[in-house]
Order: sequence, then structure tokens, then C-alpha cells
Amino acid sequence: MEQEFKYFAFISYNSKDTEWGKRLQKKLEGYKMPSTLCSERGWDRKPIKPVFFAPSDIQPGGLTAELQERLKASRNLIVICSPNSAQSEWVGKEIEFFHSLGRTKHIHFFIVNGIPNSGNPNTECFNPVVKKLGLPEILGANIHEKIYRWPWLNKERAYVQTISKLLEVEFDSIWQRHKRQLIQKTIAWIIGVIIVLAAVIGAWNRNLPIDTEIRLVEATPHNPKLPPLKDAIVSITLENEMKQGTIKSMDRGIIFTNIPKRFLGREVKISVTCKDFLPIDTTLTLNEKMTIDIRRDENIYGDIHFTLWNIDKEAPMPNTTISVKGIKTVSDSKGRVKMFIPIESQDTVYNLRSSIKLADEFLYVPHTEDAIVIVQ
Repeated sequence: MEQEFKYFAFISYNSKDTEWGKRLQKKLEGYKMPSTLCSERGWDRKPIKPVFFAPSDIQPGGLTAELQERLKASRNLIVICSPNSAQSEWVGKEIEFFHSLGRTKHIHFFIVNGIPNSGNPNTECFNPVVKKLGLPEILGANIHEKIYRWPWLNKERAYVQTISKLLEVEFDSIWQRHKRQLIQKTIAWIIGVIIVLAAVIGAWNRNLPIDTEIRLVEATPHNPKLPPLKDAIVSITLENEMKQGTIKSMDRGIIFTNIPKRFLGREVKISVTCKDFLPIDTTLTLNEKMTIDIRRDENIYGDIHFTLWNIDKEAPMPNTTISVKGIKTVSDSKGRVKMFIPIESQDTVYNLRSSIKLADEFLYVPHTEDAIVIVQ
């Protein structure tokens, strides 16, 4: 075939059906035959090539000497049938010329639109030349033939019908294999789409914004005499982003909004700072509702240290007994008093009692390192 003809087939069409011509050329030249048939017949895996199609090989126009030479060099003529080509003078001339070459049995019809033998110029898909020449086979492969429920499968069947006629092989010998491949490709495509959709949905779901509520719980024994928690600064670090808010009181929480859902169940850095309480800087598993234990700094109101000072002598009072909130202690050799009040007994003001007269019987905390209690 390669020695006798330059082209395996020549596609005749009307310019309004150019896209169909391109599709058909691509389908024919790219079609892989079963390897067993190729071995039997001595074919390449893609035996239907080259296929002449004017838009890619020659400028469309009348039936020039060049087109006549192309027709002569083609083993087969494929006519794209539609009401457009049925009314085309040049399609008729190409059919007529190919017929004159004595290759009538190698004229094939590929119906893309219209109704065969309708007799209505608006719907007729066969060029009048077909009837004029009395061509023996005018059924053609019809992409709209309703053999299967799915239109795309009927189109594929029409392609394979054309291929089987061009190669002069039984239709079923390649159609059943082609159909299996189509089903396998369709299943693979569906699985691929499902995988992609699952990935997209998964990514979308992981990045859905959620709200996280954080509350603080006092882990140390509660003492109502001490100032309550107020204006705690809470920070959450999510990768390179930090969210920060304020908890006004222990019975209220804070809601962090628009946190990507992918952070749920992951370790995130959380810090809390608040007056009178120990700072927190840790990592916790992020949940939609979280409680964080916070401990009061027991030294602020429980660490008592002052110096007994005799204002008349301008000297400290060593070895002097003094009672702080009923707890007795003795100043050291430098008049210093140091003691610790347990959190359950802590207060913001402590009563002072001593056998000597004190200028002020109240000690206010917290106080500085150099606090002085004056003895009169």
C-alpha cells in the first residue's frame, strides 16, 4: 500500500465541517491496531497514515490539478457527510473524480449531521453526486446511530466502522477490543477524577475555618481575698501566624476565629500572661474547646519581707518578736523579717502585732524588697 499510494485516505469535506475533518484525521492516524492483526497482515501498529486533510496539507479551493494529484495518490476517499457537504459543489467534484479513477469501492462515508436519503435539502447528508453515480454503498458510519445509550460510545463505534472498512477487516474483530479499552479508560478516568476530587475536597476541608474557644482554670487553691484574674493575654502560634486575644476574667473565655481546620489535633504553641499569675509558654494539642490550667504566683502575696526600724534611734530592731496575721516570727540580727504565708491564708493586707509599739499595724502587699515597718 505504501508503494502504490502516498496517502492511505483523502478526507473530503465542506469548510463548515472543518473541525470534524480534524478529529477524523487525528483518530485515523492515531489508531493502534491489535498486535495479532498487525503480525498477520504485516501492518504497523498505526497502519492508517498518512491521511490527507486539506487544512493541514493544502489551501482549500477548487478541484485544482494539485488536488487531483492528491486524490490519485490516495487509496481511499472518506466523505464527511452533512447538509453542508451535501450542498457543496467541490465535495461532489471530489467524489466524481475519485469514482472516475475506478476506485468506487474505496469511497467511504462518515455521517456527522443530517439524515441519509431524506430528500430534504435542509437535512439530506449525501451529496447528489452519490445518487447520480449510483454508488453501491451509501449507508456510511453514522455518529448519531443510536446503538448505545451514550452518544460518545456511538461516535466511537462510527470511527471503528470507518477503520474496519478502510482496512477491510471484520468490524467485531476490532470493535470489541476497542470497546473494552474505552471502558477501561473510562473507569481509569473516573477513578482519577474521584482521586482528584477527594484530594480537592480533603484540601478544602483541611482549610475550612473553625473557631477555637479557650478558657482558663485556676490550678492553685482559690482564695477569694486575692485579686481575681483580669485581662489575661492569650497567644496561639500557627506555623508562621500568631493569633492573640484577651480573657477578661476566669469565668469568661476567648474565641479564636478562622483557624484552618488542618491544625485540629496538632501541637501548637500557646502562651498566657497575666498579672499575679505564673506565665505559660507551652505546646498543646489544638481542639475546638480547650481549658488551660493557670497557677497563681504564690510569692506575690505570700512572700513577706520587711525590716523593723526604730525611727528614734534610726536603727533596725533585731531579735524582736512580731506577729503577721497571727503567725509569730522574730527579726534577725539586722532587724529583718522573712516569712511565707500559704496561699490559702494570703491577703492583700496583713495585721501586725508586737509587744513594742508599731507606727503602722498594717502591712500592704505586694511590697518592695526594702519595705520598712516603723517602731515608735
